[in-house]
Amino acid sequence: MDILDKASTQIQFAGRLLIAYIFVMAGWGKIVGYAGTVAYMEAKGIPGALLPLVILTELGGGLAVAVGFQARLAAFLLAGFSIVSAVVFHYQPGDQAQMIGFMKNLAMAGGFLFIVANGPGAWSMDALIGTHKNPGVA
Repeated sequence: MDILDKASTQIQFAGRLLIAYIFVMAGWGKIVGYAGTVAYMEAKGIPGALLPLVILTELGGGLAVAVGFQARLAAFLLAGFSIVSAVVFHYQPGDQAQMIGFMKNLAMAGGFLFIVANGPGAWSMDALIGTHKNPGVA
């Protein structure tokens, strides 16, 4: 057993925190910049009335992943959200900065799919309350 195997619990926890951080901060930013976010969404053809759902997805889903509560479901929803927002807001092949955002969103979706496949790990609310089952173990 090497050092990475021994540290896998801590690594999973750190990974969850890091991937969740951007969504928690983005959700909070949409709350404090509500009017500007509505205007941006509407400029992209997305109804501003969907903003509360976006905030719930980002902030609520990000917090759920961070603490590991219903983490597989939250990660699945955030993976889908990341893909949809990549296509709607960032897919602009002529704009390198937007394409970096597009690829970043796809990469985050990939990270969330790892959580979906492997669960949140031992340092999670799901493990604490007994709802986490490692999908890779029979």
